[in-house]
Amino acid sequence: MIDQPKDIRQGEELDLHKLESYLKDHLTDIEGSLEVKQFPSGFSNLTYLIKAGESEYVLRRPPFGANIKGGHDMSREFKVLKALESFYGKAPKPVLFCDDHQVMGADFYLMERVEGVILRGRPPKDVVIKPETFKAISESTIDQLAALHLVDLEEAGLADFGKPEGYTQRQVDGWIKRYFKAKTDEISSMEQVAEWLTANVPEQQYVSLIHNDYKYDNLVLNPSDLSDIKAVLDWEMATVGNPLMDLGTSLAYWAQADDSDSLKPFSLTWMPGNYTRAEFVNRYEEKTGFDLSNQVFYYVFGAFKIGVIIQQIYARYKAGLTKDPRFANLIFAVKACGANAVKTLERDRI
Repeated sequence: MIDQPKDIRQGEELDLHKLESYLKDHLTDIEGSLEVKQFPSGFSNLTYLIKAGESEYVLRRPPFGANIKGGHDMSREFKVLKALESFYGKAPKPVLFCDDHQVMGADFYLMERVEGVILRGRPPKDVVIKPETFKAISESTIDQLAALHLVDLEEAGLADFGKPEGYTQRQVDGWIKRYFKAKTDEISSMEQVAEWLTANVPEQQYVSLIHNDYKYDNLVLNPSDLSDIKAVLDWEMATVGNPLMDLGTSLAYWAQADDSDSLKPFSLTWMPGNYTRAEFVNRYEEKTGFDLSNQVFYYVFGAFKIGVIIQQIYARYKAGLTKDPRFANLIFAVKACGANAVKTLERDRI
């Protein structure tokens, strides 16, 4: 059940000679030759297992050919992990950050390896997850997001980590611009939602540390008790801003049984026992005490944002910057995100 790396994908190899030399100069426990494998899932930053003797680390670096402003920021990810060491027990321990592009042509960092189960597009091989287990995983997932949003920013030294004033408006404007920059197909629902978001930005009420990519496949679960979250991964987009925007992003990733099949490969939340998006909102509201009267806006924003993220990846594939065959049909997921957002607007409820 433990999430395991595989052979490195073609075109995503690392220069082992340079990496080994650098690590031996900066870490005391690197002995012998490096053994490197790649964690093959995920659609953004590249993640590798680095083994040297008895030592194991996880290395994170941007994807080859990526040129998305504000994304793939390794220094930001490393900084937030460092700050959270004493304030949020689910953040992996950071080990080493490198901004010397002579080593591998981009920033990268190392963190501890946290072994466990990661729920991706399908259950681990030969494992049946019962509905009551999914219910418990759902509850832990929501509770940990609420706990993150309640971290004291001053105590953690993160009060100046972002620019919370005007965060909601900037996010709406920014993601709309990103969509049109990455646009490859005519998708009327996405353009309709962009127009609606522009006209309906609510007043921002709360400020907290936000993850910005909080979902099942960024959680490491205890194999002995899947409801026990050992670690939260992928902090590259973390910042200080409106926690309800973070909630909206997580809700958009939270596929339901009645969603398009093109969204279900991204998450197992559609399987029996999982909370619905509406139940997610109710539990989160109970745990945080936040006012969620504008929940439709935040979910619609989240659905649009995820559609843009997928569109950006698809645009890279169309331009030939990645050969990953998983990306070929992503345009259908973009359309499904737009359709979900429009349906929510028509019903005026999640």
